[in-house]
Amino acid sequence: MNSADLLVNVFMPAVLVALAWWMPSLTSPTLPFGVRSPEARADAPEVARHRGRYRWQVTASGVLLITAGVLVSSTLRFDLPGVVLLLTIAACTAAYGRARAAVLAVKRREHWYDGLRQGVVADTTLHTDPERFPWVWAVPALLVCTGTTVLGVLRYPSLPDRVPVHFAGSGSADRFADRSIGTAFFPVFTQVALTALILALTLLSFRARADLDPARPADSARRHRRFSVRTAISLLLLAAFVDLSLLAGAWAMWHTDQQASPALILLPVLAGLVVVIGIAVRTGQGGSRLPAQDGVVAERGTGTVRRDDDRYWRLLGSAYVNRADPAVLVQKRFGIGWTINLGNPRGAVLLLGLILTPALLVPLLLR
Repeated sequence: MNSADLLVNVFMPAVLVALAWWMPSLTSPTLPFGVRSPEARADAPEVARHRGRYRWQVTASGVLLITAGVLVSSTLRFDLPGVVLLLTIAACTAAYGRARAAVLAVKRREHWYDGLRQGVVADTTLHTDPERFPWVWAVPALLVCTGTTVLGVLRYPSLPDRVPVHFAGSGSADRFADRSIGTAFFPVFTQVALTALILALTLLSFRARADLDPARPADSARRHRRFSVRTAISLLLLAAFVDLSLLAGAWAMWHTDQQASPALILLPVLAGLVVVIGIAVRTGQGGSRLPAQDGVVAERGTGTVRRDDDRYWRLLGSAYVNRADPAVLVQKRFGIGWTINLGNPRGAVLLLGLILTPALLVPLLLR
């Protein structure tokens, strides 16, 4: 098993299993497996039992799949490119679906929201006095893009008539194309497009609607501000790491006498994901894991709970569809970050653009 196989079939599935194991702790205690619940039910024995079962299933399936992949690849010499990772994703998704269905059943059976006062709250200062966008953290990605562009301009005159556009797992080029601006500078165009996309989405999410707790609106607004800044920083750093991976691929592409190192290409992306995950673990979704700021008096609860809005969340709670909600981006119910409101026409247009843009640009650049 070469280094690329180890990364794809061992390291990445292991990171995925660890993240899936941690996920229930990253989201708000009032959203066990994406199910809206009152604060009084956050530590319910049923929720704790299903959380433990979910973690056991995720761990067991991950260990079995990774071990089986290593044995098959090592003893039978049969390559499984990405299969172990895909099966691990499927196993973690199935475990999450079972846990979510179980918590929903308990919620309906015990009528968790009977007799409770539901409400929503907004903090207008998030728009009138927003946090400053951390532009300085976009500099590393921009510098990597600039450096790759300069290197490409210097190398272009000496490139052969046929340049490699794909590398096998061993690092050797196995597909070539005629030299052109589109083929030779494809890594640069990809860097620019990805950096611009991540920057645009980060800017948009920075102004996304806050999911504030009506029981403690001031405290949740403070947490949201810190969450927005930290998440934006992590995404901008991820863009820089992805650009480094593309730079490594471009270097191999522009030096046809050298083999590409799969480990060198994949490691920056993995490092970026580790940074994102590390910040997410410290922060939590919506700032749920952040401590109260020093010197801030604990806020008294108002007795109001978040409204029960499970009906707007489809596909195991991963898709938000609410035509009455003007928000384009909303916080995820399970995981870190934001998702698109598919009930909003602008959200549907945004999703369509995210899908069609790469599908149209790639053939155009490689012509």
